[in-house]
Amino acid sequence: MPDKRCRIRTRGPGPFLVVDLFNELMAAFGPQAWWPADGPFEVMVGAILTQNTAWTNVEPAIVALKKAALLTPRSLANAPLADLETAIRSSGYYRQKAGRLRDFSAWLLQEWGGDIDLMSQEPTLRLRTKLLNIKGIGPETADSILLYAAGKPVFVIDAYTIRILGRVGLTGHTDYECLQRLFERNLPLDIEIYREYHALLVLLGKDFCRRRPEKSNCSICPVGSRCEASLLAAV
Repeated sequence: MPDKRCRIRTRGPGPFLVVDLFNELMAAFGPQAWWPADGPFEVMVGAILTQNTAWTNVEPAIVALKKAALLTPRSLANAPLADLETAIRSSGYYRQKAGRLRDFSAWLLQEWGGDIDLMSQEPTLRLRTKLLNIKGIGPETADSILLYAAGKPVFVIDAYTIRILGRVGLTGHTDYECLQRLFERNLPLDIEIYREYHALLVLLGKDFCRRRPEKSNCSICPVGSRCEASLLAAV
């Protein structure tokens, strides 16, 4: 039975919101090959560190963790908090995130012996539930881990996605699960498409479709003709 909470209303043809938007962004920007990392554990660490901050603040933290030999599940789980906090300071909320990294690493060791391949064999919904039960891991972080580290076909919704969809024609919803269903029901079940699409939306939100419309680069936005904010800016 359809979930009444997730009835999506659009100003224009519904398929544009999913398929055409992807095609237009891919034509404009090309493949993004996201997530940049040396292995799945680094992806997981990055997903936690990028909470409430920009990726440019996460990159120095990843470099510092590598230099301190703290980028394995066991080394993170056993690291003194002070050392971990120092390494990830650039990512913001570093005390909170240090605890989350240690808790996550301890969970990975306890559940799977630190074996990410073994973890990835767990059914998607069961693994997602386990991730969400870890303190500090919300839907966006859990789904980033599932998609980019475990190779599971789940679409990641973030603030950029919510903002962009609201401007190109979506009305009535900012609910994470509802928007996730919108993408997953209208796209092929393809991990690479999910990865590229999310990365393209991040790029669009970061460089063009900014939080404040007056700060956005509407005149050169590749989907500006679809966007209410862009059309108003041109008047």
